Amino acid sequence: MAADLDQQVMEDYLEFAIGAAREAGALLLEGFDKQNKVMHKSSAVDWVTEYDRASEQLVVARITAAYPTHGLVGEEGSRREGQDGYTWYIDPLDGTTNYAHHFPMFAVSIALYQGQTPLVGVVYDPLRDELFSALRGQGAYLTRGSERKPLQVTQAQVLATSLLATGFPYDSHTSSHNNVTEVGAFVRRAQGLRRAGSAALDMCYVAAGRLDGYWEFKLFAWDMAAARLVVEEAGGRFTQPDGAPIEMVEKMAACVSNAHIHAEMLAVLAEAAQQRGAE
Repeated sequence: MAADLDQQVMEDYLEFAIGAAREAGALLLEGFDKQNKVMHKSSAVDWVTEYDRASEQLVVARITAAYPTHGLVGEEGSRREGQDGYTWYIDPLDGTTNYAHHFPMFAVSIALYQGQTPLVGVVYDPLRDELFSALRGQGAYLTRGSERKPLQVTQAQVLATSLLATGFPYDSHTSSHNNVTEVGAFVRRAQGLRRAGSAALDMCYVAAGRLDGYWEFKLFAWDMAAARLVVEEAGGRFTQPDGAPIEMVEKMAACVSNAHIHAEMLAVLAEAAQQRGAE
């Protein structure tokens, strides 16, 4: 169990993930700065794909060298079964569409799990040099430059005074389960709603008290693996939209909050699901 791990080993895992995330973030910044110079050579999608893959390859190489017996799952197709129950989840570029359009909202996300239990979570925003990190049982932190401060969710008690965020699935143009019904329901109840385009950062913003809640459907494990621990260690709640515990399967949905508004968010999601089913 995670509780049986030596504290120094856990801290080593965290420092490793932080180092890998910062390296990958520097690589993404290089590509972000070069985009305007090379856009005429190839499409934005091709350019982004190159940096997506390069970022993942960098992180995978670091993990393979340091922890060869650990499993890993990466957005760009990296897969390896572990030998000891540990799995790294890697999103080398969360916010790909933003990156392609030069919209400044993207991150690197790296997490370590033991079975279904999150041990380490790191989300790094290289543009702002903001690093969100969490170690199981040790709290969550935001590091910016030399400043490191603990994260704590807000105390908002009702949706009417809450700022929420969400995202739309990759098949939103063709699927009826595209979050439009849910958005309509929350717009009528919350103080405000934002859509920034990086699931990992949205969740970390809940942990940091910049948002009060977040929900999204059709996420992948690597989208939320790291941010989940950051939220939970900051005092937030992280469940499926029906309130069930999160399970680390490839595709999932999430309802994330400061805990105080969670029941109200779940009720809105249930109402929207019922409405969608009746349409």
